[in-house]
This record gives sequence, C-alpha cells and structure tokens, in this order.
Amino acid sequence: MLVIDPDECIDCTLCEPECPVEAIMSEDDATEEQQQYIQLNADLSKEWPVINEMKDAPADADDWKEVSDKLQYLER
Repeated sequence: MLVIDPDECIDCTLCEPECPVEAIMSEDDATEEQQQYIQLNADLSKEWPVINEMKDAPADADDWKEVSDKLQYLER
C-alpha cells in the first residue's frame, strides 16, 4: 500500500492511470465505502517515509491484487 500526501498533491491526476490496481482516484469519485480511506491516507502520509524514486513492486504484489477487505491486514 502506498499513500499520497494530500498537502503535496497538485491534483494533476497523472498517478491515476499508473496505479496497477486502480486504487488512486479523486476524492469526488470515492464511493461511500471508500470514504474511510481519505482520512487514513492523510494520516499515513504524515507517518510513512516519502518515496522519491522508482522501485520495483513487492514480490507478492500480484497475490494481493484481487484481495478484498485488505484494511484488516494494515499494520500501523
């Protein structure tokens, strides 16, 4: 899981088509169920390190692609 700092984001939408699991979207397009992730994203963006260079996806990324309800696995 990655997060985007809402204070740094310039709403250019260039990241949306690059997300391999289509998890990035405008807040306006988030469903009621997805609304909980807006604040979680903002909170985690202050805690987690900034990634400023391209990295390979984790080895198990494809294993998680179709998993629903991933929030239960989040370690903070």
